[in-house]
Amino acid sequence: MTGTLAPRIRDEIQRLGGGGMTWVDFGAAVADVLATAIPFHAWCCHTVDPGTILFTGSVNRNVGCSGSWLAHHEYVIEDVNKWSFLARSGRIAGATSIDTHGELSRSIRHRSQENHGFGDELRVSLVADGIYWGAAAFLRRADEAWFTEGEVRTLATLAPVIATGLRRAMLARPISPYVGGPVDHGPGVVVFDEHGEPESISGAAERWIGELVEDPPPSSPSESKTVQAIAARARAITPGTDPLELAARARVRTRSGAWLLLYGTRLSGGTGDRTAVIIHPATPQDVAPVIALSYGLTDRECQVAVQCVQGRVTKEIARALTMSPYTVQDHLKSIFDKTGVRSRGELVGQIFLDHYATRWEAPAGATPGLLVRGISPDEPSGGCADV
Repeated sequence: MTGTLAPRIRDEIQRLGGGGMTWVDFGAAVADVLATAIPFHAWCCHTVDPGTILFTGSVNRNVGCSGSWLAHHEYVIEDVNKWSFLARSGRIAGATSIDTHGELSRSIRHRSQENHGFGDELRVSLVADGIYWGAAAFLRRADEAWFTEGEVRTLATLAPVIATGLRRAMLARPISPYVGGPVDHGPGVVVFDEHGEPESISGAAERWIGELVEDPPPSSPSESKTVQAIAARARAITPGTDPLELAARARVRTRSGAWLLLYGTRLSGGTGDRTAVIIHPATPQDVAPVIALSYGLTDRECQVAVQCVQGRVTKEIARALTMSPYTVQDHLKSIFDKTGVRSRGELVGQIFLDHYATRWEAPAGATPGLLVRGISPDEPSGGCADV
């Protein structure tokens, strides 16, 4: 049954992906469509930073979990079908019943959920063009039949088109546009003790967390799924192995459309192994690669787009990138098609400047920043240059 429905569902998801929805509305619409082929009782969807695979937004329906629970089960402990593993391994989708050989209790995650009446879980990592953009899970009640291998294959087949729609929807109109102009709360900080329990939080951090896309909202600001993921990653990094502190970072778009950079760090002094998560507005250098990748631009197209943003004409771009003017025009045509614009002016004004990408060049002497590259079973590949 699912095999015959898959082409129709894929076409419907493609249609939804071109409708200009926010990613929250897109995720809900996709869930409704999927339910016609793969029945489930509850679901959740999360966006991730493609460079560090940390959560940047969450939507849960009929299932609730705290940020600390989610971060612990995805970034700390080992278990079957962690989303990062599904993405890196190329398996893309997996069911707990199948991967525990019918013994659901072998999954730590399942054991923590079964008291709430949940049974089997079907998970999928949303990968488009080799880059991991999001994750979703679908759950059945304990008294319902387990997911089948056919349903797992169907979801894995549909995953790329869902991922493509999700990455585009992440740049759609803001969920809650600014009223009265942009707001800058200033840097915020959340401090956690050696056990990962929140110790203190600044007022600015509370206000920024209130603008994150998490539905339903966290029970308290420090239980934000995004913040907890970063804190868990910061605690898990072996001291001295990440001197630039790049792994525990995420670029996050808020409900109002602003971009934030959240990063975790260990704290020295005092007692215990404390960590902090700092929140502040992202710079253009932080955001530009995510925007380019969200439109599916290749490495070369990214380079041409950079030159356009810098105001260079075709001959100058050709000379700078060592290619013919005709090749530059071919790349520009592809860029226009992917971004939905008709001119260089629209490319700069409507696409990149709207997302604060007023400068694409890395500052002189800058250390390597957040890496945005494709995820494969072997090593990252593709995507835009490091910034």
